[in-house]
Amino acid sequence: MVYLHLLICAEYKKFPLPLSANQANYFIMNGLIMALQLILGLSVLVFIHELGHYLAARMFGIRVDKFYLFFDAWGVKLLSFKIGETEYGIGWLPLGGYCKISGMIDESLDKEQLSKPQQQWEYRSKPAWQRFIVVIAGVVMNLVLGIAIYASLIITQEKSYLSIAEVNKTGIYASELANEAGLQSGDKIVAVNGSRIKRFNDIQSLRLMMGGTITVERDGKEITVLISDTLYKEFQKRKPAMRLIEPLNYAAVVDTTVPDMNAESAGLQNGDSIISIDGLSNISFGNFKTVVYEKKNDSVFVEWVRDGKVMGAMIAVDTNGYIGVVIRSPYIMCDYGFLDAVGYGTKDAFDLIIANARGFGKIFSGKEKVTESLQGPIGIATIYGSEWIWVRFWRITGMLSLILAFMNILPIPGLDGGHVLFTVAEMVTRRKPSDKFLEYAQRAGMALLIALMVFVIANDLFRILK
Repeated sequence: MVYLHLLICAEYKKFPLPLSANQANYFIMNGLIMALQLILGLSVLVFIHELGHYLAARMFGIRVDKFYLFFDAWGVKLLSFKIGETEYGIGWLPLGGYCKISGMIDESLDKEQLSKPQQQWEYRSKPAWQRFIVVIAGVVMNLVLGIAIYASLIITQEKSYLSIAEVNKTGIYASELANEAGLQSGDKIVAVNGSRIKRFNDIQSLRLMMGGTITVERDGKEITVLISDTLYKEFQKRKPAMRLIEPLNYAAVVDTTVPDMNAESAGLQNGDSIISIDGLSNISFGNFKTVVYEKKNDSVFVEWVRDGKVMGAMIAVDTNGYIGVVIRSPYIMCDYGFLDAVGYGTKDAFDLIIANARGFGKIFSGKEKVTESLQGPIGIATIYGSEWIWVRFWRITGMLSLILAFMNILPIPGLDGGHVLFTVAEMVTRRKPSDKFLEYAQRAGMALLIALMVFVIANDLFRILK
């Protein structure tokens, strides 16, 4: 309910006081939908993560004392039951969950259990390689979940992709920002970061926007263009009509006019070839889209050819930058097979992880502000949005699963990565850290994580209230 209250506050800013009954209902429902999506998404991610620890522990005969979705802080539980040696339940505090593994120094800091002699069914009695698998299993499960969601969306929603070979028939359309980086409309893609790619979407990745190289063919020569690692910031600042590079360098031939929109009212018909806009002639669809977007809430003068006759009209542009036409694409799409979906889902997942790792590095190097880069639960809920769209929900949940995997593997005590660090050190040195050292490290890590949670929630509030 804390999330809901804060999300309602976020929606509340949209309305001047006093609120009407309809306005009050609007922001209450929007806050409720965002909160429910956040809680459901977290439930999926936490359950899968802890399930990884649970299954790995049971595989090696390690007892699991408790398996909880959400925290049962101060012993308050919404639901609990016991099967065998394990208590299963749902806590009241939706900030995560836990799998209490017997004999492991974790967030429970169970000193009583650790003061007793080791038992064969305890975590601490197992060899280091088994303990390593147990602690890394949660991260692996989140990684697998993220890949599975991405692959599922590819095969069920995208279904097909545009190949580089098809785009190279006409070349790319380079935005103004891409021109500044050294790309030109008509360039044909040869390689990205030195590797040849098959799918056009792979050139649109955030990973590339954070720095890399694009090799293109221009006038029969290969040219390598360096993409600055700060280009994405300029992109965010300008908020252009389209992405850095688009497959839009082809003639603007009308395929469909949208009923009851301005283009239809102005006389445009299916099959018309648009030849100029606001005096700019010999245009591609990319030129057309850019000019129209820049004239939002204004009008543009469009000329087109029909049956050899040139026609023209002033056409109003709506608030979204549209006049109401669908332009005919000359490209043939390629269908995804199952193995393609798994392969590209895996690639997209690791591209996201690498981009996040780069972003994390920029925070530590001072190139990015912490306040602008980290999102707390309120910020994440606003990403889900106030409209429940299942495809978007799963796409965001898949992204969060991958980010959770990355964050959890960081070598910080209190996180899985901290346990991995100490276990690997033990495997290398053949010296096991003392329980007292691990306890102190766990306490320090938990203090750091609590401070970080307080910071991100306060940061979310600051964004709402400023």
